[in-house]
Amino acid sequence: MATQTIRTTCSYCSVGCNFVATVEDGTVTSWKPDKEYPVNQGRSCPKGFNLLEPFHAEDRVTTPLLRGDDGTLRPISWDVANKEFATRLKGILDTHGPESAAFLSTGQIPMEEMAFLGALGKFGMGMVHGDGNTRQCMATAAVAYKQAFGFDAPPFTYTDFEESDYLVFLGSNAMISHPVLWNRLKGNKNEKKVVVVDPRATKTARAGDQHIQINPKGDLSFLYAVTNEIIKNGWVLQEYVDAHAAGFEELAAHVASFTPESVEEVTGLSADMTRTFAREFHEAKAASFWWTMGVNQSHQGVRTAQAMINLCVITGNIGRPGTGPNSITGQANAMGSRLFSNTTSLYAGMDFLKETDRERVAALLGIDVTRIPQQNSLPYHKILERVESGDIKALWIIATNPGHSWIDRDTLYERFKNLDFLVVQDLYHTTETAQVADLVLPAAGSGEKYGTFINSERRIGIVDKVIDPPGEAKSDFDIFKGLAEAWGVGDMFAQWETTEDIFRFLTRTSEGRPCDISGITGYEMIKERGGIQWPYPANNPDDLVHRRLFEDGKFFTADGKVNLLTTDIVPVPEPTDAAYPFVLLTGRGSTVQFHTQTRTGKVAMLLKSYPAEAYIEISPDDAERLEIADGEMVEVSSRRGTSRVAAQITDVMAPGQVFMSMHYMETNPLTFPAFDPYSFEPNYKWAAVQVRPAAQEAIR
Repeated sequence: MATQTIRTTCSYCSVGCNFVATVEDGTVTSWKPDKEYPVNQGRSCPKGFNLLEPFHAEDRVTTPLLRGDDGTLRPISWDVANKEFATRLKGILDTHGPESAAFLSTGQIPMEEMAFLGALGKFGMGMVHGDGNTRQCMATAAVAYKQAFGFDAPPFTYTDFEESDYLVFLGSNAMISHPVLWNRLKGNKNEKKVVVVDPRATKTARAGDQHIQINPKGDLSFLYAVTNEIIKNGWVLQEYVDAHAAGFEELAAHVASFTPESVEEVTGLSADMTRTFAREFHEAKAASFWWTMGVNQSHQGVRTAQAMINLCVITGNIGRPGTGPNSITGQANAMGSRLFSNTTSLYAGMDFLKETDRERVAALLGIDVTRIPQQNSLPYHKILERVESGDIKALWIIATNPGHSWIDRDTLYERFKNLDFLVVQDLYHTTETAQVADLVLPAAGSGEKYGTFINSERRIGIVDKVIDPPGEAKSDFDIFKGLAEAWGVGDMFAQWETTEDIFRFLTRTSEGRPCDISGITGYEMIKERGGIQWPYPANNPDDLVHRRLFEDGKFFTADGKVNLLTTDIVPVPEPTDAAYPFVLLTGRGSTVQFHTQTRTGKVAMLLKSYPAEAYIEISPDDAERLEIADGEMVEVSSRRGTSRVAAQITDVMAPGQVFMSMHYMETNPLTFPAFDPYSFEPNYKWAAVQVRPAAQEAIR
């Protein structure tokens, strides 16, 4: 009997847990969290324990599918699929130009496949526009870091959870979204305080030492008032600011009007509470902020993230153990997508607009520099606007399900009707997006192929093949190879015989960049080291397991100083009124489910731990006033649509606010399509809605 031991990285969230699989004659006989891996240390959430089960689902796409004249998807061969893709897409690009087709990618596939897609779509096929679904979760953090630090550079390492003595979770329900990271707090032996700033009394808020129950969208005003208190009381580490920061005088002038009293109404917090927070943050030996979608998915998310950066910088809480403005990423490979997908930036954070960057990438790939676009891609929502206007006529969607997840979801289906050609490359034919595709390409899942992911702490981890994909399903790498040949550009990528070849190419693109990984020789080195955090340059290797950024006070800006940035407070895009009096909040509903339930919804054990039907959380006071009973069906209406869901009466919610889980189809027909002006990330965290018992007529 042939027995293999395979270590691989989970492809759900960004924590980057490793698992050890024992495979005997092609059958997985054991699947356990890796006790030696520095990320999860033998721990896992329920999703990770069941990572492989969804790959055996009956609705896997096992052969390419093409929609016929009668509207039915029927099986075809790969040769026919590749020819159909190339012929139809080429025809559109030849007729309507390089901006008439686009691709939408993901944070769920390995970095090497992302890099291949970007090169094939833009350099090989001649498209200009391509974005990833990380735009829906991490664009805000990426832009906030880039504008402040000069590069998209999360500064922390997971050991900071164990070394901080004042941990502030702002807009993060970490017990639900990142339970393995929350468990890292158990290793913190300091006399610490955990503060949770959140409109909801979440599990994280109740487990922390203090819950600051702020009003929705009150966080930026709160942070500015705290900054004002820090400055006014002389608690600024002025020597550090003078040496390492730019814009302090402008920051001080901007926040001067944000007194604790002046923000009481917008934040819902007493002036004393704001002052106490400021004093405690100042007195902490090592203070840290931790945020996720509660900040990122906002109409002013970038400046909110930068308000936390500002506070850390002016108090010296950066570059030291246990400190930092720390964004916990959403998807498994969102960091890889941000740096190496070749969508909204060239590889390693280079710039499509810079001739020297284009020339460098062209030389490394051995192609004519004129093949590289000289303009930036449109962001996700602008691509969809071009679909609506008819300017984009073909769309290629890889490993993401916008038919479920996109904000103001129902408008997406109307936009898709304007396309001449919609291609979906995914695991299942039953996803909401695949069901409306013209061509479906069957892809392999993360347990069925090779590559690397980059997690929240910048650690590169191995994705190793544990099982074979079913039927004729192929890795995205092999799909891209086939499409390149069908397009006639196979020679352009001939040197990429394996995913590791692409990885080594990416290490060369990174040389001299802030994310330099030129010192990593290949996959075996990553395996031996238990993952490697970037940067890891060839000229300065080390054997450290954990490394944080900015310990030397040098940032990636032109002058080496961090930029302290502010903005005016902008009213919420859709205020409540008499017709729509509730604020709808959305987010992750359970540890056992992930995003659109494309995979986790197929695991029986996980389904037993989560409501099968959509629900809405509502406060006891509001339920009593509206005469709604627990479990009763209610209609939730916004200006965009109506959803029928079950009421969950809970004191998690404050009066005037309701919550719906992102995992259900019923949520996004209601959300309001507003976007941050810098990151263009959708604002999923605020919509004005009405709630009523299902039997009643709407009040107008």
